[in-house]
Amino acid sequence: MNSDYLLQIDKLRVSFWTEKGRLTAVEDASFYIKQGETLGVVGESGCGKSVTAESILKLHDDQLTDYEGTISYHNQNLLTESEKSLRKIRGNEISMIFQDPMSSLNPVYTIGDQIVESLRLHKKMSKKDAYQKAIEVLRLTGIPSPEQRVHDYPHQLSGGMRQRVMIALAICCEPTLLIADEPTTALDVTIQAQILDVMKDLQKKTSMGIMMITHDLAVVAETCDRVVVMYLGQVIEETDVKDLFNQPLHPYTIGLLKSMPNMDSDRTKELHEINGSVPSLHQVPQGCRFAGRCEFATEKCRNEAPILEEVTDSHKVRCWHYQEISLKRGASNGDS
Repeated sequence: MNSDYLLQIDKLRVSFWTEKGRLTAVEDASFYIKQGETLGVVGESGCGKSVTAESILKLHDDQLTDYEGTISYHNQNLLTESEKSLRKIRGNEISMIFQDPMSSLNPVYTIGDQIVESLRLHKKMSKKDAYQKAIEVLRLTGIPSPEQRVHDYPHQLSGGMRQRVMIALAICCEPTLLIADEPTTALDVTIQAQILDVMKDLQKKTSMGIMMITHDLAVVAETCDRVVVMYLGQVIEETDVKDLFNQPLHPYTIGLLKSMPNMDSDRTKELHEINGSVPSLHQVPQGCRFAGRCEFATEKCRNEAPILEEVTDSHKVRCWHYQEISLKRGASNGDS
């Protein structure tokens, strides 16, 4: 493992045993996160983002899941650690904010009790000190009157408040890595901006790394340093956030960016859409996984799987024709 990396994933493969046999949800995924940086992981639903994130903490059923490759954290391969060892890391050194706070928070315990339980388990605090810390972290996430809210149950809070509680629960033990799985889904833009600001402020204070899983490229532009683009279980592009928006190389990434509305868009025209949908894991294409939806696809694309190629020190892409596509886009932009 590179000593500069907080977390390094190398050739990760995650397969599930189902009634229809073994399905591989993530294949040959490799990337890293540095301390104090935010890595965005983007792609449509079904691209393997959440499966990858949950695999870091081995949250899948061990009886039905096979892992291959390595997930290195402080010179430990998390995939080979015992359950006892992982329990010390989960919620303590590596925390996760899940998509749906209502299904992640226990409805029969107050939000204070849930934060206190985590603090007492990992930090061995007294109950009194843990309650004071719970109030502190709730205040830190912008929850008003935390002294009263600490006694509330999840159903008594709005969606935005519950999401703030999830953040408080995730950061109460001061983790070195925060995994945020669609942390602002279904929230209005004002609350979304506030929650992202809370996470950025916490990062400045603690230098924690953040893995931001999202389908929202506006969130990526606002919060991330580098970006990994996933498609059907594979990393298909990796670069810094500036190059992602200025010089995307993979046709899928280009399609995602063209689908974004912006202030200068012609409102009389329909937004760009990528034809088709992500294939089922039962029907993974033989060659490039995006070939069936790609306007640039050739026979080679349909029959031979490309590797993740290092274009520059900071840019990788999995595409047979990225150079030609880049030249065509450059010429097109020059004509316009």
